[in-house]
Amino acid sequence: MRKRYSLAYNLVIFILAQIVWLALLGLWIYWYVSNYLIYEQVGEKVSPQIVIDTPNVFPFVGGIVLLVGLSFSMVLIFRHLNVQIRLTRLYDNFIANITHELKSPLSSIQLYLETLSTRNVPAEKQKEFIDQMIRDTARLQKLISTILEISAIESNKNKANFEVYDSCEILNRLLKESADQFRLNENTISFRCLGSAKISIDVNAFKMVLDNLIDNSIKYTTDKLKIDVSVKTFLNKVEIYFTDYGIGIPVKEQKNIFQKFYRIYDEDIPNVKGTGLGLYWVKEIIRNHKGKISVRSEGKGKGTTFIIELPITNK
Repeated sequence: MRKRYSLAYNLVIFILAQIVWLALLGLWIYWYVSNYLIYEQVGEKVSPQIVIDTPNVFPFVGGIVLLVGLSFSMVLIFRHLNVQIRLTRLYDNFIANITHELKSPLSSIQLYLETLSTRNVPAEKQKEFIDQMIRDTARLQKLISTILEISAIESNKNKANFEVYDSCEILNRLLKESADQFRLNENTISFRCLGSAKISIDVNAFKMVLDNLIDNSIKYTTDKLKIDVSVKTFLNKVEIYFTDYGIGIPVKEQKNIFQKFYRIYDEDIPNVKGTGLGLYWVKEIIRNHKGKISVRSEGKGKGTTFIIELPITNK
């Protein structure tokens, strides 16, 4: 089992290293000053040929610059080390999550197929098994497509198809499509438009944004699902407010939720499996639309609001 090093452990090592460098710097200054004073006081008595008019500061300054440079290098190494440790931890979590996400539907499909091949299953039960296998297959396809889409986004290989739409009309349409896709009651999502404008979006990509946000709301709502979406228009941008009334997001976690592979682990949060890629994908799609996304939540149990900003187009 690979040993994991925490941030606190690395911080202690870093502080000790800095103490060592500062101690070395102090010794260097002490050595230089002591030798200078000794030569100044007894140099002529020991050897008349030794004359010290002014101290040679170049070795002194050079030594300080070298030690400061080494100390700065330690800071960079420490920062890089912690970034790598954090990425490794996130990657390990991703592998664990993705393995579960792949294994679960595959095991289900295998079980149904083995049952169908070894037993005489009634026709009604066969249809139930087949329907479940279709759902599991769709789940696998969605997961693989998500990973491939993110890879394409990061390598700029995805070909976006931007077109100009009325902001309120297109968002209302996409929300209805998502509600039908997730089989939500027609009163689950409320939509308000407080001013419309022209925006340039890739409809398919933006549909994925809404799907991911709705999927998150479903996963992290323990009571009856309720989602409010509103659109506000400003001088040069459109803001979309996507609000649910779920378990909320702890304040300390809000700055991290859009990071790749990042997942919140809390005993009070439902044990929802996932890859940690959904909100990262959302952020990248919005970024490709030259927009921004942020999150607002007063804490656990107080719901969550995602705010999407998109530029207004003059076309």
